[in-house]
Amino acid sequence: MLLFAMQVWTGQEAKFLSLVRERLGETDARLYWPRRNLRIKRRGVWKVELAPIFPGYLFVEAGEIDATLYHALRGVPGFIRFLLSNDHIVPLEGKDQKLLSNFLAIGEIVEKSVAYFDENRRIRIVSGPLKGLEGLIVKVDRRKGRAKVRMEMYKDSFEIDFGFESMEASPVAKSEPSG
Repeated sequence: MLLFAMQVWTGQEAKFLSLVRERLGETDARLYWPRRNLRIKRRGVWKVELAPIFPGYLFVEAGEIDATLYHALRGVPGFIRFLLSNDHIVPLEGKDQKLLSNFLAIGEIVEKSVAYFDENRRIRIVSGPLKGLEGLIVKVDRRKGRAKVRMEMYKDSFEIDFGFESMEASPVAKSEPSG
């Protein structure tokens, strides 16, 4: 099965999903809306809120976007377009597909990662969705418990905040044999 990106009205993803599920019925297509738990301070109070990883985008898993599936999705209020365009629908490939599959393997809702900071104040991800993405982290806000990650999809670059829990003490590294 292939993964396709679909743009919908930002802030209307949940409504779009509920309308689509009625229309798709017996098709093999599945829709995904990857979200993350994010710690946000509002009016002096910290809360954990669910926020989309890719605002305004849903992902369709299907063998292909045939005419029936295309028209079923296109007819739902809030649909904008497929990527790259409605005339040239291209599945995610390479790094894009691997990145999205990594998030979806964890589940549609991504929890916080666990991190520590080494003696050089560099972040090290111990577990969670940011593990392996350390090289893409462009900014860390320890007070808010967020790491800003630069990602690319369809050759467009954008930054996304992910939450992390910081371990106070750095784990002691054991000497490893060089190989």
